[in-house]
Amino acid sequence: MVFSSMLFLWIFLPLVLAAYYISPGKIRNGILVFFSLLFYAWGEPLYVFLMLFSVAVNFTGGILIEKYQTRKKKILVATLIINLGLLGYFKYFGTLTEAITGLFSADGTGTTLFQVALPIGISFYTFQALSYVIDVYRGEVPAQHNFWHMLLYISFFPQLIAGPIVKYRDIAAQITGRKETIRKFAAGIMRFCWGLGKKVLLANSFARVVDEIFKYGPYAVSRKALWLGAILYMMQIYYDFSGYSDMAIGLGRMFGFEFLENFNYPLVSRSATEFWRRWHMSLGSFFRDYVYIPLGGNRHDQQRNILVVWFLTGLWHGASWNFILWGMYYGFLLMWEKKHYLKQIERMPKVISFVISHIYTIFITVFGFAIFYFEKDLFKNLGYLFGIGCKSVSDIFTTSIVMDNVLLLAAACLFSAPTIPALWKWLKEHAKISYTAERIIKTVCVIAFVSVSTIRLVGDTYSAFLYFRF
Repeated sequence: MVFSSMLFLWIFLPLVLAAYYISPGKIRNGILVFFSLLFYAWGEPLYVFLMLFSVAVNFTGGILIEKYQTRKKKILVATLIINLGLLGYFKYFGTLTEAITGLFSADGTGTTLFQVALPIGISFYTFQALSYVIDVYRGEVPAQHNFWHMLLYISFFPQLIAGPIVKYRDIAAQITGRKETIRKFAAGIMRFCWGLGKKVLLANSFARVVDEIFKYGPYAVSRKALWLGAILYMMQIYYDFSGYSDMAIGLGRMFGFEFLENFNYPLVSRSATEFWRRWHMSLGSFFRDYVYIPLGGNRHDQQRNILVVWFLTGLWHGASWNFILWGMYYGFLLMWEKKHYLKQIERMPKVISFVISHIYTIFITVFGFAIFYFEKDLFKNLGYLFGIGCKSVSDIFTTSIVMDNVLLLAAACLFSAPTIPALWKWLKEHAKISYTAERIIKTVCVIAFVSVSTIRLVGDTYSAFLYFRF
């Protein structure tokens, strides 16, 4: 089940909202647990037990760490081994066996000995569990002694399968002490509908165009078409993932929860360093708090720490070699920027710095997502981008794609920058919009987003979220 589906929008969500708000406050967490497990089990009933096992391990680990202070390090290590062991087996075992068999095969290609299905969301809920036990070990939060509260933290359906990664310390007080208000509920609906529109109207539309460009393989189109495809894929994954995060944050607010932001207009960045402070911020925050700083951060061997973090970031996204290369690509980029680029760009005149930095960031980002996209024949396909072996075909194809999707591209550029919030702020300050008028405008927007998205979802084959596979 996905948020951008008719089943979720018109059956599941109304049911869980109705059940939640007609229930007494004491059992509302139980209602959320029940529907969260139902949500996850709808697509993967067997793997619910895997998630329950993970919750039980970390729940027990937290209590034992708190109780046996003299042995807490050993308990933490054991808990981490179980968590990472499960993640490693389900996410990387198949790829590892394929690589090993490839070393001994005549043609260099491997065979996966065991097919292991990837449980949806395991990367996200495992990292949430890790944040909990590590914070308990550090003494930053008390251990949770209510299993159902722990289960709610891990399984809460808005952020269960594709984030954002919610640290326990950021939500612990909300599990038992949150307040639901009409204002918060209305803001949640608005945020959810905004994300729904980004996913259904923009991301899904870009997915169709990207598929059209790469339908016959990268070798079959021109270099310009390949770069256009890489740009559109960047737009697709941005609106796909940021749309999901918006919906998750909006859903959380409907039930009284406040999640931290996961995106902050990354496409307006002026460096890779800034880009990764704005993109998937919950993942960056996780690696900063639990890997980068413990390794020494900026104080000790910074370059090594950056490479370790980005190797793990690439590995977290998947077991394919292109993800590891993508991680190392950004690792070396960030090292170079901190040592040279950021200092040089600051010395330039503001106008020149503005232009050069944005062109540079867009180029390295698009190329990065090209690495991300090409899981097979990576280097050959990257060579096509620079005209190496690329088939020479007419650029009428590229021109026609641009002309056919000019409004889509314009909308994508418009919404990738904080233009709408800035415009709304200006209207409120200068046009003196009344509270009633503001409510009416937002209500109309909600109805429009839901109506148009519902129409597009009927018969739509591009509804799955890209980050489900990570």
